[in-house]
Amino acid sequence: MNRREFSATVSTAAVIGAAAAASSAKAANSEPFKLMYSPGFRHFKNSAGKDPIDNIQFMYDNGFRGIEDNGMMKKEPALQQKIGDKLASLGMTMGVFVTGFGMNSLMMTSNIMGEVNKGKGVKIDPKAVRAELKTVCMQALETQKRVNAKWTTVVLGAHNTNLDYNYQFANAVDNLKYCCELFEKTGLVMVLEPLNHMNHPGVFLKTVPQAYAVCKAVNHPCCKILNDLYHQQVEIGNLINNIDHAWDETAYIQVGDVPGRNEPTTGEINYKNIFKHLYDKGYKGVVGMEHGISQKGIEGEKRLIQAYREVDSFEV
Repeated sequence: MNRREFSATVSTAAVIGAAAAASSAKAANSEPFKLMYSPGFRHFKNSAGKDPIDNIQFMYDNGFRGIEDNGMMKKEPALQQKIGDKLASLGMTMGVFVTGFGMNSLMMTSNIMGEVNKGKGVKIDPKAVRAELKTVCMQALETQKRVNAKWTTVVLGAHNTNLDYNYQFANAVDNLKYCCELFEKTGLVMVLEPLNHMNHPGVFLKTVPQAYAVCKAVNHPCCKILNDLYHQQVEIGNLINNIDHAWDETAYIQVGDVPGRNEPTTGEINYKNIFKHLYDKGYKGVVGMEHGISQKGIEGEKRLIQAYREVDSFEV
């Protein structure tokens, strides 16, 4: 073999080898995770750009089989439909979007139109509250139809310091029953999210045990728990035991590490053990990635994916 032929052979072999390595790496990277970890559109804006459709494809190509988007109801209907169509074409699951009754609202707990500490809505007005609940629920149902969603996040609003807790509990239960009547025809499930007192001071619903009691009182398949393990680690800890105790009323899981509310492996929570526990219990639902990223740019997004590969590497 002459020098030119040898050089060409080596070059061709190098190209084939590089292509094979790239193909192998892509296949390994696109392997679906054991659980349905579901990013939001904020997680891969450096790697995939700003277009939601490109983001969905990037997520799929990296092994994710679900998404979630708190702000879906605020997107234009045409974009909602495009997102729903893209998810359907890939066989991906739409996770939660927020049905916004208001973080500081007194509607659910007190039948008051208005927000706490803003000098509004001092008058109890159940009729006006029900009208507003119906308006928002109808908007949620339109969004559900376009994106083929099954769950919507509901926050019960503010604790009213001027009204006994038990009255607030009863009001919340009655209002949730009303919303269930609106949602039951399409099966949209409200998932109630307890929020920790440090990030969200003054909220009514703070713990999974409290949400469990509310769901038991509502007693309807359209009212379940969203257990955000970040909030619960901050608020009460004992994560696995509380997962087990509230299992029959839990429909959705979200995650974030503590402190910092970034990806697993950045804080104190042993997510590898928790995810194995969920897998062993037969959990098939969404694990929403309701957290930030510890590092900036594309490298941070690569590290985010790697972190989920690490915590998803438990033995089955």
